[in-house]
Amino acid sequence: MELRCLRSFFDSMKYNMDGRWIREERKQKNMNEIYEKLKSCVKAVQRKTDFQPQIALVLGSGLGDYADTIQIEQTVEYREIEGFPMSTVAGHKGRFVFGYVGNVPVVAMQGRVHYYEGYSMEDVVLPIRVMGMLGAKKVILTNAAGGVNFDYRPGDLMLITDHITTAVPSPLIGANIDQLGSRFPDMSEVYSRRMQAAVKEAAGMLSIPLKEGVYVQTTGPAYETPAEIRMFRSWGADAVGMSTACEAMAARHMGLEVCGISCITNLAAGMSEKKLSHAEVQETADRVAAEFQKLITESIARMA
Repeated sequence: MELRCLRSFFDSMKYNMDGRWIREERKQKNMNEIYEKLKSCVKAVQRKTDFQPQIALVLGSGLGDYADTIQIEQTVEYREIEGFPMSTVAGHKGRFVFGYVGNVPVVAMQGRVHYYEGYSMEDVVLPIRVMGMLGAKKVILTNAAGGVNFDYRPGDLMLITDHITTAVPSPLIGANIDQLGSRFPDMSEVYSRRMQAAVKEAAGMLSIPLKEGVYVQTTGPAYETPAEIRMFRSWGADAVGMSTACEAMAARHMGLEVCGISCITNLAAGMSEKKLSHAEVQETADRVAAEFQKLITESIARMA
């Protein structure tokens, strides 16, 4: 009886150890596949251009046309990159634009992908990682966001000082990709104070009013409920949107400097009588696009 119990115990231990080994092997295989996909995407871009950007730009709603204003050296369509995620959102083009803002070499994303489109979080942040592997050391993330702070109005620009990602999966879950960064990256300064200072100087020089606040990312695609907005406000959030924070996290994991700017396109749910719509978001973003573009251009000059 005792022998049978011992045999059963050791068989169980072996099963558990084998099971853990298999799970770890699968995790590592998955991370290796993600890294190989990244390298494949980078090589696909490099076959089109040898341009080395210093700053990466992610152009949110209303800012897509900014890429057409820079001194363009090369464009690469996302569809030309095997395995690259494609945006399905109206108003988001699908290409990288390589060129210069003044004398600063940049790569701009005309169109980003979102978690709510059905992509894995690894695919959502893949473009950020690709731009980092192409040579970018700094990332400027822009977005359209709902105002959670009662002092905000549609058309305001908000410099992101910190973020809350509790509502979305982390892009760093799973076995770590050691080639990109450490297992437990520090997030005490996600948004570079040095880059924030450059944006504030630029806004002051251009006489553009600039809010500063905390951004919270949700999964989307549904807009938040009034109860959720009250909760986010109690957390200390000033604006809410469906992108950006996960990209910032992936960028910091790689050691990139990050800056984030939100265009407040509407008051969040429960803060006015108006129903929320993407049309309102696009309309407000388009209205302030010229001012937003001036701020980006002047900020880049001060960040180089």
